[in-house]
Amino acid sequence: MGRHATTRTRRRILLPLLALALAAVLGAATWVAVAMARSEPACEPARVVVAASPDIAPAVTRAADALDLACVAFDVQPRESLQVADELSGTAPKPQAWIPSSTLFLRRANGVPVSGPSIASSPVVLAVAEPVARGLGWPRKPLTWPEVLDGGGVVAGMPDPVHDPVGVSALLALREAAKGASDPAAAYVALLRKFAAGTVGATVFPASENAVLRHNSELSEGETALVAAYSPAAPALDYPFVEIAGATPRQGEAVAELKRVLLRGAATGTRSELRAPGGQALRLTENDPRVAVQGQRSTEIPAATEVGKVLSQWAGVNASARVQVLIDVSGSMSAPVPGTGKSRLRLTLEAAENALHLFKATSQVRFLAFATKVDGERDYREILPMAPVGQQLAAVGRLRAVRAVPDGQTGLYDSVLDVYRLAHKEWERGRLNLVIVMTDGRNTDPGGISRENLVAELEKLRDPDRPVPLIAIGIGPDADEAELGQLVAPAGGQAFLSRDPAKIEEVFYGALARIAGAG
Repeated sequence: MGRHATTRTRRRILLPLLALALAAVLGAATWVAVAMARSEPACEPARVVVAASPDIAPAVTRAADALDLACVAFDVQPRESLQVADELSGTAPKPQAWIPSSTLFLRRANGVPVSGPSIASSPVVLAVAEPVARGLGWPRKPLTWPEVLDGGGVVAGMPDPVHDPVGVSALLALREAAKGASDPAAAYVALLRKFAAGTVGATVFPASENAVLRHNSELSEGETALVAAYSPAAPALDYPFVEIAGATPRQGEAVAELKRVLLRGAATGTRSELRAPGGQALRLTENDPRVAVQGQRSTEIPAATEVGKVLSQWAGVNASARVQVLIDVSGSMSAPVPGTGKSRLRLTLEAAENALHLFKATSQVRFLAFATKVDGERDYREILPMAPVGQQLAAVGRLRAVRAVPDGQTGLYDSVLDVYRLAHKEWERGRLNLVIVMTDGRNTDPGGISRENLVAELEKLRDPDRPVPLIAIGIGPDADEAELGQLVAPAGGQAFLSRDPAKIEEVFYGALARIAGAG
């Protein structure tokens, strides 16, 4: 009886112990299985390459890491947008997604959408050296583009708009600023002339707000902080998100998920120096007082044709020119202009002198005077030989000394033909080769070439591969618009009239603006 009781007791004790041991063994096996499963992934991660503009790449990296998608490895590469645009047009391996700084880069690349939803923005501003900004009244008042550009001591630079959308935005804003002038085309050229290509040594230059913030946060000893001047006419950098064809289904799903969180503002949080797509207020916890915290609205990026137009304008204004300027010195040019105390010729010479400042320093100009028989049997003579603008400015005394020929007739046709032939002979590639003729009347040389023969000779000289536009500027009430129009047509030029000689300078500036593609 006692022995049976002891046996039952032992069984009651042993059975739970055996169950406990079995559970421990099973638990250990389960732990090992889980550990092995964790150490050996069940899938090969899909690599998703995202090429992003360097200024937004850190924010995109943080957003991609926060997603923590299974079997996906994001590779966010900080890449200059221009480089990616060029590579996408070639045979280099392509990313699965691309976030350039501007939609303008999408238009440049092949095989990608021409637009995409914006995930952030950064206004394009005029970056002004802080000492210059203080001299213009900042921080008592915010800076405006016109005030900055009209200020003294400003050295303006421009990033290459062909390669940098910041430059394109600046050109559009400058064009808008010139619209209020009496001659917008001339005012636009005058504004563009303030800017030198490049930004080295400049105290004022277009930049993104983001670039200004980064510059100010990374100042080293001896560097100058920058103050931002805003213009709603300058399209902002818009950071479009586009998907590149060729992704696998798993890559496509990952790209779509990244796009979703970025569109919800993941790239414009408090750690970012970028604004939301609409230009809403900066969300930095500590803001640089040299930039505006409040929202900044900006115009949309215009159509490709408008962008192409401003690029052509910039190229024309910045091209080195080789110019022949032919000035009428016939007797009628000595006529006084009411209200000025000056003659038609004096006002014309002053306009020609001032126009020298519109040409690049590398441009070359020749001045000639024409009437009838002013150099033996020839109807024109050289006032200043072909020389760089700087040399001509130093020799303007010879230009100012020119006088009208009292009994001189207007030997227009022979003079234009000879000088046009000279321009063709001296034509130089890479320059804007021009002939400009300024006259107050029509041809009155009875012994010269006829208009029909002149037009025929000009048509023979016209060469699309070696263009020499002929620009005619009519001065005063006697200028013959129809004749000037027929004169310039064969050479692919334009005619302009200044019925009021007192406004010849405005007309001259406007003519040069259109030559440069600004009108």
